[in-house]
Amino acid sequence: MLRRIGAAVDEAAIAVLSPDSRDGTWDGIRDTFGPDVAYLDRALGRVFDTVSIDPARVAVGGFSDGATYALSLGLINGDLFKYIVAFSPGFIVNGTPRGKAQIFISHGTSDQILPIDQCSRVIVPMLRQRGYAVTFREFSGRHEVPPDIAREGLRFIKGQ
Repeated sequence: MLRRIGAAVDEAAIAVLSPDSRDGTWDGIRDTFGPDVAYLDRALGRVFDTVSIDPARVAVGGFSDGATYALSLGLINGDLFKYIVAFSPGFIVNGTPRGKAQIFISHGTSDQILPIDQCSRVIVPMLRQRGYAVTFREFSGRHEVPPDIAREGLRFIKGQ
């Protein structure tokens, strides 16, 4: 993930925790939330213990399956995550939402892995119907995070 957004992170001057899943993809994608959530909880606890974090600026984000996972966890934990950045999400894992995180979603119009018509063009209207503020950026491209989209997603977190 950091290879996809690395330069944008430096420009935005934000701290990023970039964990990986405990298996081939995130647990909630295949089944239910479990070891990955426990791992993320421990990692976040360590970050909160060692880095000065503004609770009003905590965000969760990801790309592809990671975007699906981030979007799903962000909705369930909207009292912790004030911002969600989902680059090319596939769907939302069921769970009881809390809070009202602000959401940024991007998706390539020629995405060959997670087609935009079956994914973000379904997700975004559903979230808006549920009362979420969603910034949606379609871009001419495939299953990727172009540098300008990465920058916009990170600026979104900073409120710029």
